[in-house]
Amino acid sequence: MEHTADQARSGSTAAPWADLLAAEREVLHRFISGLSDNDPHRAEDIVQEAMLRAWQSAEALDWESRPIRLWLFTVARRLLIDDWRKNRAVPVGIAAEGFPAPVAADTADPSDRILDRLVLVEALRSLDRIHQEAVVHVHLLGRPGAEVARAVGIPGGTLKSRTHHGVRSLRRHLADRGVVAS
Repeated sequence: MEHTADQARSGSTAAPWADLLAAEREVLHRFISGLSDNDPHRAEDIVQEAMLRAWQSAEALDWESRPIRLWLFTVARRLLIDDWRKNRAVPVGIAAEGFPAPVAADTADPSDRILDRLVLVEALRSLDRIHQEAVVHVHLLGRPGAEVARAVGIPGGTLKSRTHHGVRSLRRHLADRGVVAS
């Protein structure tokens, strides 16, 4: 249906379904608010996106025999699920900015620290990715085990096991190279 400039000036709408869509906004907002932990900003974003999709798909929707509310609820619920999945994503690997700033060394010769770091990096590279990730997060970054387990998406016991086996492998790797812990 075409919307003319005269209709826009007179305030009439060319879309007969626009009033039906607007009437569902409050009910949809209450529905999404309950599902989004009563986060008003998230709920509003989801409602607006669902309404926009209904507006864009208006010509294809059956406004006469099917209630639009069910369609809107389904679209909004799927948008909310997509939002949860997006926020749940965990970045892979360890970025340089994840490491704490170095503390001033008490040693007079900074080359000792550089050499220690090179040995540690080589030893860490010898680990499997899962063990490396656990050891770096827990021991180098000092993050609590429960937080790391949640971020990685594994049980706490699994993280403890990975950390234990990772440290044991590091010790074995360093001992094989004649490195003595002080």
